Amino acid sequence: MHNVNANGASIPALGLGTWTLKGDACAEMVSRALSVGYRHIDTARIYRNEAEVGAGLRAAGVARDEVFVTTKVWWTDNAPGDFERSTEASLKDLGLDHVDLLMIHWPNPDIPLEETIGALNAARCRGLARHIGVANFPTGLLARAIELSDAPLVADQVEYHPYLNQAKILGMCRENGLAAVSYCPLFRAGGLFEEPAVQDAAARHGKTPGQVVLRWHVQQEGGVAIPRTTRPERLVENISIFDFALSEQEMAAISALGDANHRICDYDFSPQWDSV
Repeated sequence: MHNVNANGASIPALGLGTWTLKGDACAEMVSRALSVGYRHIDTARIYRNEAEVGAGLRAAGVARDEVFVTTKVWWTDNAPGDFERSTEASLKDLGLDHVDLLMIHWPNPDIPLEETIGALNAARCRGLARHIGVANFPTGLLARAIELSDAPLVADQVEYHPYLNQAKILGMCRENGLAAVSYCPLFRAGGLFEEPAVQDAAARHGKTPGQVVLRWHVQQEGGVAIPRTTRPERLVENISIFDFALSEQEMAAISALGDANHRICDYDFSPQWDSV
């Protein structure tokens, strides 16, 4: 495992995403992940599983300062008072006095960004979060958020996988010292693992297609990936990506798949995405 250093935060390059994980299965998956070496757990208020994530953290028995915990405030709570209440409720459910990274989950065009960034900074000043960041912010909004924030933003969490070209947002993250945290890093739909660029690299390195794609993520400068899985056996597979490296040619061949520009998470409330 290696960590990405981003504006003062040290973020484990591979984490466990918990979107859709519920109940005892969620708590068990978090506990198992920590037992096999994960040190980065990602959740959000909207996932409605923070209590279970907290139970998994406690069951694993790993020291609090060894685990990087992220949560996010839903876009309907971006107004300052709501933002504060959401953060406090998240901490209560998690059973923690702070998270390592607190994020604005999505921008809200009906709430001034300076107010939301102000609330995000206030949470950090109160000690509710060690670091702050944003999610689903395209380059224009990210530039404004960076400018408005008193404390440095450490990450922008965005959908990113080989089928989606995110060169613009990745470039802005690198220029400003932020980590680019990839959700849906394995795409989740069919086809990617059958691509020759992925299959050929897997065969050359004796790895699975999933391991090759995750290696492609973390081998990029500032790259962090948070794959979610519902299968315990995938935990070890997903984290076993730090004992090999893809060649420049392999990296380029996988990156070239981004011309498909296939986005999974696009909603009525989504911002105007960057053009390719």
